[in-house]
Amino acid sequence: MADVTQESTGPLYPEVKVKLVGEDGNAYAIMGRVEAALKQAGVEKAETEKYIQESMSGDYNNLLRTAMRWCTCDDDEDDIDWD
Repeated sequence: MADVTQESTGPLYPEVKVKLVGEDGNAYAIMGRVEAALKQAGVEKAETEKYIQESMSGDYNNLLRTAMRWCTCDDDEDDIDWD
């Protein structure tokens, strides 16, 4: 299980990929996409709930930072194959 309080050099779940640029930028839409990707990758429900809690603990910038801390987002790597 990943420790969300630990500072790391990359995402907690680097194999989970979520596209942010060019998608709906609504906060709930972003949380929903990340949550769905985490679930699809087999991340435990308790961990997914930690992501949601952390996402909602601040402003919109916190939401984006949290998404990038938990998974690989299009902002992290330009050469990700999103198809």
